[in-house]
Amino acid sequence: MGKRVLVVDDANFMRMIVKDTLMPNGFEIVGEATNGNEAVSKYNELKPDLVTMDITMKVKDGLEAAREILAADPNARIVMVTALGQEKMLLDAIALGVRDFVVKPFTKERIISAVEKALQ
Repeated sequence: MGKRVLVVDDANFMRMIVKDTLMPNGFEIVGEATNGNEAVSKYNELKPDLVTMDITMKVKDGLEAAREILAADPNARIVMVTALGQEKMLLDAIALGVRDFVVKPFTKERIISAVEKALQ
């Protein structure tokens, strides 16, 4: 059984791209979330090995969701997935303890590399 991943992004097509990249490479997608509130709830319910987290989402952004997840589980592994131009938010995310980040648009190799690195 592969490592268990929760995919968080408000855009359905981005969740599909991440899933379609990770699943053939041995990762199990255990859940999806469309905002930070869902991400925190599903993290607590599913206890995935890793979360891919979009930063900019409605309801609760990825930074706040990552902060809540890491406060409850300091060993959580989170990879932020973000658009260009959000460097300040990325620096904040790294300071919180996220393991890596991927900038959209990304190559399949980059997301796999970030996820594998975060799981080490």
